[in-house]
Amino acid sequence: MSVQEYLDKHMLSRKIEEAVNAAVRAKTPDPVLFISNHMKKAVSSVITKVKARQILDSRGIPTVEVELYTNKGVFRASVPCGDSTGMYEAVELRDGDKGTYLGNAVTKAVKNINEKISEALVGMDPTVQLQIDQAMIDLDKTEKKSELGANAILAVSIAACRAGAAEKEVPLYKHIADLSGKTNAILPVPAFTVISGGKHSGNSLPVQDIMILPTGAVRFEEALQMGSETYHHLKAVITEKYGANGCNVGEDGGFVPDISSVREGLDIVREAIGRTGYNDKIKIGIGVAATEFCIGTKYDLEFKSPNKSGQNFKSGEDMIQMYKDLCIDYPIASIEDPFDKEDWEHSKRFCGLGLCQVVGDDLLMSNPKRIERAIHESACNSLLLKINQIGTVTEAVDVVKMAKEAHWGVVVSQRFGETNDCFIADLAVALGAGQIKAGAPCRGERVAKYNQLLRIEQELSDQAVYAGEDWRL
Repeated sequence: MSVQEYLDKHMLSRKIEEAVNAAVRAKTPDPVLFISNHMKKAVSSVITKVKARQILDSRGIPTVEVELYTNKGVFRASVPCGDSTGMYEAVELRDGDKGTYLGNAVTKAVKNINEKISEALVGMDPTVQLQIDQAMIDLDKTEKKSELGANAILAVSIAACRAGAAEKEVPLYKHIADLSGKTNAILPVPAFTVISGGKHSGNSLPVQDIMILPTGAVRFEEALQMGSETYHHLKAVITEKYGANGCNVGEDGGFVPDISSVREGLDIVREAIGRTGYNDKIKIGIGVAATEFCIGTKYDLEFKSPNKSGQNFKSGEDMIQMYKDLCIDYPIASIEDPFDKEDWEHSKRFCGLGLCQVVGDDLLMSNPKRIERAIHESACNSLLLKINQIGTVTEAVDVVKMAKEAHWGVVVSQRFGETNDCFIADLAVALGAGQIKAGAPCRGERVAKYNQLLRIEQELSDQAVYAGEDWRL
C-alpha cells in the first residue's frame, strides 16, 4: 500500500488539513504540539485495559489499587477500607488466609479485576459511568457484590470516573456533577476529628470522636486554617493537662488523651476553640458509634474502663436526656449514631426533638433500603456517605439524591483505613454535600482530601461557594 492509499483509506489528509487550519486560526506559537493535541481529540476514548494490584492502606492493611487505561492516558484509583463491616453494606472481598496479612490480603479481588472486570469493560466509553457500573454489577450477580468484591468494583468505578473526566476535558468534580445533574459546585464544611475515642483509641472515652466544624468561615481556605489552628491549640491544652503522651493520635489523626467522659473531652475542645478566638465560628460534632457499647437495650458508657462503677449503664431514655443536656451546655451542631443501629425508636424520638443534626452511619450503612426506612420513620436527618459501603460511583450519587430529596444533610466520609486517593473531596463538591468528614488536619492520607479541596476552591476562583452557615443545605 502506497502512502497516498494509506492516507485515503483512513481519511488522514482531510483530518490533517482540519488540524492545520485550526492551528492557523488559533495562531498557535507551537503548531506541532497544537496539531498533535487536535488530532488526539479527534479520536474517541475507549477503555483499553484495566490492571489492579494490592497496596497497603493507612493502617498497613491491604487494599485495592487500579490503573485504568484508555487511548488518552492512565487513570489510577485506590479504595478505603472500614475498620468493621456491617451486614447491610457491600462486601469487601478478602482472601481469608491467616498466613498472609493475617487473612486480610486482597489478591482475589485483584484477580477478579485483572481477569474478569477488565475483559468486560475493554472497548467501553469511559464517559458512560452508569453503563460501566451496571456492567460490573451484572457481572457480579449478587446483591452485596460478594462475588467480585465491592473493593474491586469501586476501585474500577472511581478510575473510570477519572478517565471520563479526562475525556471530557473537565475537572473530576465537574464530571461527577454532570453525572448527578448538579450545576452548582459547593465547597463542604470540614468536620475535623480532634479527639479520638471508642474502640479506635487506647483511652477510656466511650464515643468514637469529637469533631469541630468551622461553619463561620467565609471560604474553605479559612475553614482549614481554623481547623489547623484549633488542632494545635488543643495539642497545647492536652499537653498542659495530661502530658505529652496525651498528644498521641488515633487512626484518623485525633488526639487520644487519657479521658473517660464526653464532657471532659468537650471541655478541652471548647478551651482550645476559646484560645483561637473563633468561638462563634466553630461548632462541635460528636461521633458516638453507640452500637459499639450497646448491650441488649442498654448503653455501657464504661465499656472501656478497667474499673467499672456500674453507674454509667444507661437506657435509651437516659441517653436522650444526656444528649439534650450536652446540646444545652456546648455548641453541638451534629451527633452521629447516637443509638444502636437497630434502635430505631430512640433514634426517631431524639431526631424529633430538633436539637441538632442527627447523622445516620451504622443506622444506614449507605444502604438504599435502610435510608428509605429512615426517611419514612424520621429516624435521622443526615446521611453519612461511605462510598465503599455501596460500591460504585453511580449508586453513591443515587443515595445522595435520595437524602437531598428528603431535605437531609449529607456528610461525605472517610474510612479508618484510608489511602492518598482524594476522590471523596471532588465527590463532596460535585454533589453539593455541604459536609465532609476526612479526619484530623494531620496525617498525609487525611490532609490529601483537604488539600484537594483547596485546589478546587482556587480553580473555581470567584465562582467558589463555601457551604458555611448553610452546611446542611
